Order: sequence, then structure tokens, then C-alpha cells
Amino acid sequence: MRIAVTGGSGKLGRHVVRRLNTDGHQVTNLDQTGDRGPGFTRVDLRNYGQVVDVILGLDDRHQGFDAIVHLAAIPAPGLAPDAATFENNMLSTYNVFQAARRAGIKKIVYASSETVLGLPFDIDPPYIPVDEEYPARPESTYSLVKHLEEQMAIQLTRWDPALSITGLRFSNVMDAEDYEEFPSFDADPALRKWNLWGYIDGRDGAQAVARALKHGQPGFEAFIIANEDTVMSRASSALAAEVFPQVKVVKDLGEHETMLSIDKAKRLLGYAPEHSWRNYHSNRTTPTED
Repeated sequence: MRIAVTGGSGKLGRHVVRRLNTDGHQVTNLDQTGDRGPGFTRVDLRNYGQVVDVILGLDDRHQGFDAIVHLAAIPAPGLAPDAATFENNMLSTYNVFQAARRAGIKKIVYASSETVLGLPFDIDPPYIPVDEEYPARPESTYSLVKHLEEQMAIQLTRWDPALSITGLRFSNVMDAEDYEEFPSFDADPALRKWNLWGYIDGRDGAQAVARALKHGQPGFEAFIIANEDTVMSRASSALAAEVFPQVKVVKDLGEHETMLSIDKAKRLLGYAPEHSWRNYHSNRTTPTED
């Protein structure tokens, strides 16, 4: 397919662009910064004119797209004033969704967020593992926008029953070099309780995007996208019992099983994480000889 990836220069976006190119798609990175090569076009996503123009076509580059992957955003709470985060992220997403509709594009995959689940869980989650079944609980302006984006997607797909929009609720995105820090988390389970000790390897995040493009059906669906394990060496059941003693655990947890349920993504998208921080550290540990 001919695919536009907004935010393709970002931490997750780089993995997504690489994966989609490897899969044989024609990929254009729409971003404010990045490589100025043939796969990159500088676009201000807050400007609807620029967005609809580049999605409809670009001289010497492309004549339109078959699908949109929308990742561009201020990527977390607190990086900008709340009003700036709301304006940038909400307006950019509306512009991308609306321009895609005007261009007749029927497949959109975009970055929602684990934050809609109630992060940083200062109020206990309703149960563990958390999943997509309970109502959103945004606790920041950033998360509020992610919730509103999902609500917008629901209405847009109601207006156009042929339109497919998939919201991927990504956990905290990690690169391999980030795994150096993971063993230090064991000292204090409260350090990472804010997202139930979850993470997503950028390469597995890219896999989820590729699978959503392939398997996404008309309508709107949201999926939690995390790795199968936690960031901790301690058992998941022990962590849940210690930090969230009043919260019901609704299934038997594997030793290091994620508490951000990815069962829906596995079932409907065929998502299957392939990378773990544990493998990174085991591969770096070599036995010494006497």
C-alpha cells in the first residue's frame, strides 16, 4: 500500500516506518523534523490546508495514499502547557482524520494511549489486568485528548460505515538501549506502578501497526498494545498484591505477565510480541571462564 505515517521521525514512528518499508509498502513520513530524503515531507499538521494538500497528492512524490498511520503528537503530559497540548494534539488528529475522509481513504491506524485506562493509577484500577472493557478514565489533558480522539473516531465511522479506524493504546515505548535501566526498577515497585509496570518495545509497536493495517475492519476498535511481560523481575501476582491490595485480580497471572491485557489484540489482530527486555539482558550476559 501507499501509506502516510505522521510523526514518522519519532521514537515509535522510526520503527513503524522501517517495518512498513520492510513489508514492501510505499511509505511517506509526514513530520515537522526528520530526514529530508525522498520518504520525508515537512508538514504542519495543525494547518488543515497543508494536511489535506499533502494527503491528496504531492508533485514528484505521490498521487495519494491508501492508508494513514497517525502517530504525530506532543507525546506525553507535562511536555508543554496543557492548553498547548490540547490544541496541538486535538487539532492535528482532527485534521488528519478529516483530510483522510475527504481523500476517500478508508483505513486509518493511529496512536491512542494507555493513559486513557486511568494512569497514573493514583486511583486504583477497577481490576487487574486492565483491558478495553471499562469506560475511559483520563487523568490529564494529554489523556483527555486521547479519549476525545477515540470518541471522534466512533462518530466518524458511524458517519461512514466503510471507514476503518483503529486506535492502538500504546504502553510506554522503549528502545533496546532503554533496557539498561530496567533492573533498577526492582528496588521500588512504586517507581513504575503508574502504568502497572508495562512497556512496549518499539519494534513490537510497529508490528501492531502493521497488523492493524492488515486486519482492521470497518468501524472503530481500540486495542491495548504492550509487551507480554512487565518491567520487573518480581512476580506479577506479588506486585499486584503488594501495591494494589484492594484490587481484584481477575485471572491467574503468569510469572511476569503484563497487567495491561493484550488478549484482544492477540485475538483480533494476531498481535504477538517478539522482543523482551529480559532477552536483551540475557544476551548481554556471557559466562566467564576460570
